[in-house]
Amino acid sequence: MSHRIAVVEGDGIGPEVIPEARKILEHFLTDADFFEVELGLAKWEKTGSACSPDDIRELKGADAIIFGAVTTPPDPDYRSVLLQIRHELDLYANLRPIRSLQSSGDGSSVDMMIVRENTEGLYSGIEEIGTERSTTLRVVTKAGSRRIAEKACSLVLERDRNHPLVIGYKGNVLKSDLLFRDTCQETAEAYGIKTQAVFIDALCLDVLQHPNKYDVIVTTNMFGDILSDVCGYLTGGLGMLPSANIGEKYAFFEPVHGSAPDIAGKGIANPVAAIRSAAMMLEYFGMKDEACLVEESISSLISRGISTPDLGGMASTSEFGSRLVDAVSKKE
Repeated sequence: MSHRIAVVEGDGIGPEVIPEARKILEHFLTDADFFEVELGLAKWEKTGSACSPDDIRELKGADAIIFGAVTTPPDPDYRSVLLQIRHELDLYANLRPIRSLQSSGDGSSVDMMIVRENTEGLYSGIEEIGTERSTTLRVVTKAGSRRIAEKACSLVLERDRNHPLVIGYKGNVLKSDLLFRDTCQETAEAYGIKTQAVFIDALCLDVLQHPNKYDVIVTTNMFGDILSDVCGYLTGGLGMLPSANIGEKYAFFEPVHGSAPDIAGKGIANPVAAIRSAAMMLEYFGMKDEACLVEESISSLISRGISTPDLGGMASTSEFGSRLVDAVSKKE
């Protein structure tokens, strides 16, 4: 089956790391139709719009989207490109795997999934900005909480682990979080899954101290954003973290890191997060073995000292991508 894949390189290091992810996609999806969509600061500078209605229509015409990163333009009326896409395509589930590519000294490895509600919470986009007082409306609905809990429960069953579904929340301060917690617990009970509700601040610490205690964690929008970034420490940094944004009709894959303009154009950006995001796209298309092969090949290269400078290596962004395609080809 041929797939239509939208490629959004974006700003900063996006045009450096996304081509490396595309190499992997082209290797496995030989008959795919790739088409580029320009979004972000560069487009805003040319047109005054970082993401237009026409762009959204183009994205909706894709079977999946691979996305780099965008830089926020100096515009007080700017609407986040990512929030716009997530809302317009109803990409309610943000999946952020935290997986170490190499085992620790005791032979264990980190393998958890953070399931982040992606369209509500503090990223609702409902704001009033003033000179003396600004407010952002934090939205938590039962319907939104239920569907993200259902996605998390499906992953618990798929992964078949002996861990409870962990619910990250802050209900002692944010009473709206009690609705989120209770809905997640009710949903998990219907699936026959045990739960453990943990205050998010304590969870951020404990997940670093005892990462092997955790398997699937479900939480609200901002908390999931922060928690997954914190967990970057367990994998080697943000340059290693992929993500998937999944809805009923659309799927969008992006590295967790930002546009990193301070290193843009130097050829040293780590493409692993972008490549692993491409691997998540392969898995979304039912190509789980191919996705695992990409992960194994990345791990093999890094274990041999082949990596970008942030991981102590000397490879350039494009060199690492090319070496990875070679490694994948040899393992097939």
